[in-house]
Amino acid sequence: MARNLRKRENPEMEKEFSTRKEEKLDPPPQTTNGFDRYKTCKVYRLIEPGPVLLVTTRSLPDGTHNIITIGFHMVIQHKAPPLIGIALGPWDASFTALKEQRQCVLAVRSVEMAELVLDIGNCSKNDQELKESSKWDRFGLDALPAEKVNAPLVGGAHVITNIECVVKDTKMVASYGMWVIKLVKAWINPNMKPGEGGRMFHHRGDGTFVVDGEVLDLKDRMVKWQEFQD
Repeated sequence: MARNLRKRENPEMEKEFSTRKEEKLDPPPQTTNGFDRYKTCKVYRLIEPGPVLLVTTRSLPDGTHNIITIGFHMVIQHKAPPLIGIALGPWDASFTALKEQRQCVLAVRSVEMAELVLDIGNCSKNDQELKESSKWDRFGLDALPAEKVNAPLVGGAHVITNIECVVKDTKMVASYGMWVIKLVKAWINPNMKPGEGGRMFHHRGDGTFVVDGEVLDLKDRMVKWQEFQD
């Protein structure tokens, strides 16, 4: 597993929230490469449980695309715009790529591919055995063109979602390796939606993982947060 999955203290932060304009609704659903269009303002529903993520960087068009596994991330803001924080440090080759390109794709794979996701995180683009190839070739991964960024989407029947992102804020990168990224496009596999076929897995920080199970529906009790329900 990549070193950014190890336990790390989170800094105390205070954030003053201001009123924001309602995010413009996405147009009617469309499909590309087997993924349905998904509203970026609802992506927190896919990320909130804290699944292990794949992060792609660099560029698919010029063949420099790379991929890494991470486990440290958090939802920062639901919408206007939707923001996520990811932890990625200078010990990873993708750190330099994100710093230079300022864009990436987050992908969530279902538990059927857990071992593969872990293997991806346990090697580096800079490893000697990968000098003449890439992780994509080594693990038989499908790289698909994204719509808003040069980094690729991750293809495959067991991919739950792909989220296209650009870097929004780097103030905490030097101190904590924490990047604030803005979601600019999101795609979901209609056959692998969480709770409807797709089962995310979550790193517990010590090499063990928890897999999604029973869904507990308590919408009727969330009286203060009804705007986040369909």
